[in-house]
Amino acid sequence: MTKKLLNMLEEWYENHQHDKIVEAIELLPKSERDYEIVGHYGRALNNLGRYVEALQQLEEVKQQGQQDADWHWRVGYAYFYMQEWQEAMATIERAKELGFDNEVANEFINYCRNIEKSITGALEDIKHLPLHERDFSQFWEQSDYANKSYVEAPPTTEMIASIEEELGYKLPADYIWLMQQQNGGVPVNTCFPTAMPTSWAEDHVAITGIMGIGREKTYSLCGSLGSSFMLEEWGYPNIGVVIADCPSAGHDVIMLDYRACGADGEPAVVHVDQEADYHITFLAPSFATFIVGLVNEDIFDTSEQDKFTDLEMVKHAPFSPLLQSLCETVGEENQMEAVIRGICTQIVEDKGYFAFHADERSMLMYDIQFWLYTGANSKVTQAQYLADYENIIALAQDFSTGGYAPDFVKSWLDERMEQGEIASQEGILSFTAEKQASLHAQIGKEINYLESM
Repeated sequence: MTKKLLNMLEEWYENHQHDKIVEAIELLPKSERDYEIVGHYGRALNNLGRYVEALQQLEEVKQQGQQDADWHWRVGYAYFYMQEWQEAMATIERAKELGFDNEVANEFINYCRNIEKSITGALEDIKHLPLHERDFSQFWEQSDYANKSYVEAPPTTEMIASIEEELGYKLPADYIWLMQQQNGGVPVNTCFPTAMPTSWAEDHVAITGIMGIGREKTYSLCGSLGSSFMLEEWGYPNIGVVIADCPSAGHDVIMLDYRACGADGEPAVVHVDQEADYHITFLAPSFATFIVGLVNEDIFDTSEQDKFTDLEMVKHAPFSPLLQSLCETVGEENQMEAVIRGICTQIVEDKGYFAFHADERSMLMYDIQFWLYTGANSKVTQAQYLADYENIIALAQDFSTGGYAPDFVKSWLDERMEQGEIASQEGILSFTAEKQASLHAQIGKEINYLESM
């Protein structure tokens, strides 16, 4: 083992290139994998979500790791994400005793305790009153949107078997029962409390709807935006079945997790975050306990604080490097930074949060982003713009909406082309002269408004 290799492994770790660490170590003969190399290997496997393999590797050097805080932490980390809470807690406690970071260790130990407590309570609750004995007459929200996008006809035995065969997993009996009462839809209660923070909130996740058993509706298990689509097109891990979408338009989902039980067992329910390298957060030990644990969003109402936070962001947060450079391209006299902040402030005032939808000011922001981008880049194609769009505002680090729906942006672009406002010459896009004149007039109004304040 050379110092050069160890330095390279550490550099890859710092750059989050865990796959390179695994590839390099797996090229080494086992005889050359000493304790330090196995430690790197286990850590990288953990960071790639391959917890069972990580634990297997670390167990091979168990004797040498007994007095090593890092070894205990890595083992505890693997146990934690394998949902082995007792083992995780005991091992992380030992890591803490040996000098591992107290703050991090205590955080995970508290997660273990809170999760175990919630599991115990949930299982006792569902044992006391099973799902099929509960009243679901007020469970579903009734709306045209739910009927159009989610609700299928009650699933037949043949349909259930066909869907299970296509997905490769046996669906939970409680899920099938609930879908036989109403096959998919938007529940009245859309939030689920969590023991640890997620990309959505510090203490909960939110869902948009629950997928039904079928293929007809957009958000059915095998619909156009169903489970298979999310795994194949969005790259979600093949650990089970996506059963609920979230308000992030695809950037996080709720899944049935079959890793511990096998394809025919009783799966746990987890939250999977695409924006955080598909980070998996445990939610509930079963579908039934997940459904019973759903609560109304009013419990977590932080709208006033959210509005204040977003107002501060749109007024003061740094622009992304791309947006900053685009604004500089048109010159300071155009006051583009002030114009953008002014429009986005009005959006937050109107909505209570920062997001672009189909309202007038949002559409103006779509126009401004396209105009700035095509003005600074020659020969812009549709593919190029759609690929770079998220780097302007949508998924930027500071001044950001924190997410977007790619299909909506493409639809906006297609609509502008159909309306004759965006010209395409041999695949190169730009606003027409008439559209540019109209946009400049709108921007001028925004400048006048800002100067009058």
